[in-house]
Amino acid sequence: MTEIHGHADPRFAGVRDAFAANFARGEDVGASVAVTISGELVVDLWGGHADAAKTRPWQRDTIVNVYSTTKTMTALCALLLADRGELDLAQKVAHYWPEFAANGKADITVAQLLAHSAGLSGFAEPVASADLYDWGKATALLAAQAPFWAPGTAIGYHAITQGYLVGEVVRRITGKSLGAFFRDEIAGPLGADFHIGLAASEDDRVAELISPPPGGGIADINDRPLTVNMATNPPINPRDTRSRAWRAAEIPAANGHGNARSVALVQALLANGGVAGGKTAGDPEQQGQRQRPAQADDEVRHQRWRRDAGRCRARGGLGACSAAFGCVFIGVVCCDVSCSLTAAQRLRPGADAAGHRGRDEPLQARDSALLPVDDGGFCRRAGVAGRLQRRAAARAAPAARRDVPEGRGAGAAR
Repeated sequence: MTEIHGHADPRFAGVRDAFAANFARGEDVGASVAVTISGELVVDLWGGHADAAKTRPWQRDTIVNVYSTTKTMTALCALLLADRGELDLAQKVAHYWPEFAANGKADITVAQLLAHSAGLSGFAEPVASADLYDWGKATALLAAQAPFWAPGTAIGYHAITQGYLVGEVVRRITGKSLGAFFRDEIAGPLGADFHIGLAASEDDRVAELISPPPGGGIADINDRPLTVNMATNPPINPRDTRSRAWRAAEIPAANGHGNARSVALVQALLANGGVAGGKTAGDPEQQGQRQRPAQADDEVRHQRWRRDAGRCRARGGLGACSAAFGCVFIGVVCCDVSCSLTAAQRLRPGADAAGHRGRDEPLQARDSALLPVDDGGFCRRAGVAGRLQRRAAARAAPAARRDVPEGRGAGAAR
């Protein structure tokens, strides 16, 4: 039996049990899970191994490539600049990045970048994996190409490109790379062990990602050209994430490294009205008012999503509460300010860069772990694309549960 390390508040005994059950069923090799409520870390667990051969135990400070959970960190950088008045989400991207106006993109707004509706879900020119490590080349290609669809008219998951697009806007405003800005302004002040661009000194504590079985990746879903382009230009193999080149690069949509604790600590900013660990990143209610959420069928991932400011909801919401939002691909981030909740879960083995274990089976499809909010309620991670089902947690934050504006919750899973 896999030994589970760390602590869980007695109200969250069900989290420990569900976490252990994942290992008992053979669904996890190594993992961590963390939950905060009102900024307090009430669950911090880890267990298993950091490699497929099971020779390295998963330690308290083990980190792993979290793929799309990185997008939530990148979006948070943009929101922080918006709250400071340095970035206007309704402004045209070309205002900050003049070269971006080429080929019919002059009217694309920053909000559309964050909402995956800019029509730049992949690279138009053939690119190699090594090109992802070249910031100048990747951003220049995106600035030069035409959108795949009329911007703002449809949503399509920008699996890799969103990080370069938002990151370049951040760089043009601050003079810092996205990874450096995130480190200096968010991760550093919060003491969060999350990195976008990982130093070689940290390599020894990085867990391996395990490749899916043949036919088990999104690249095998080849019935739509946009899906094929996103997944194969360039193809991303989990083994690539073990290279020094991948880890050192800044790929702000896909190569963040952290653990459940660090994800929860950062996303607590959004779960707690923009304040966590003495750090302020503005009011999510105000952030939501800056940009009208987009809701439509995803032209790339074949799912219906509601997106705003870099966050998303799957098919009718993340659970019963309309205030819940998150990122639910290979890493899952769920935010819910109605109970000031952040919950961070681990990456499961056998997933590819786009978050699928199989043609019709999203990453979280078999995972039905119960995440209690308090002794009066719980969050259940289950179903299509990791949908959260949540019962009322009246004792956790009774006043905050009434008339909560949309976009006010935070939870992260990886």
